Amino acid sequence: MRPFVYIWCLGSALWGLLGCSQDDSGRSNARPASIPEPTPLPISLLDLNGQPFDLGNAITVVVFTRTDCPISNQCAPEIRRLYEAYHARGAEFFLVYVDPRESPDAIRRHLKEYGYPCPGLRDPSHSLVARCHATATPEAVVFGRDGKITYQGRVDDRYTDVGEPRAEPTTHDLANAIESTLSGRPVANPRTNRLGS
Repeated sequence: MRPFVYIWCLGSALWGLLGCSQDDSGRSNARPASIPEPTPLPISLLDLNGQPFDLGNAITVVVFTRTDCPISNQCAPEIRRLYEAYHARGAEFFLVYVDPRESPDAIRRHLKEYGYPCPGLRDPSHSLVARCHATATPEAVVFGRDGKITYQGRVDDRYTDVGEPRAEPTTHDLANAIESTLSGRPVANPRTNRLGS
């Protein structure tokens, strides 16, 4: 399984996923142009009651997150908007919490605090992380009904780099990807950088 790269976040004892803070160079890593096929590994997600959870065969939007990632938390209004726009059209939404130390109660508080309408899931063994080759929070992945990834990357281009937000995003990458996937069209830009560059 591909390991996560951890760094110190904000000078505290909290660990940050690469991308929620920054990598060694202080810049976001470039993404390859194509999306690798998902690794055929068993996925062992847990709901907040500790029960195994299967993502199923619907068009599915997953956002890898953590309760203490400031960039993820700033995406909450956009995730709520996307849920309201696309859930009724058949897209399932899940926040997948990647830090195995985050308790279900902490996740429940986080979901309530940010008004998320979608369920939170835990990936304590990083099985979905490994399947998607995810390396950051927030990182969005859209799966088609066949289970193949149609999009992976940023929610939008609000951030040009870590600590460098725009006043408003100019490109809504995740929204465009969901719309294309629901309509059965190829996603025009199926892979984007984690942040805004």
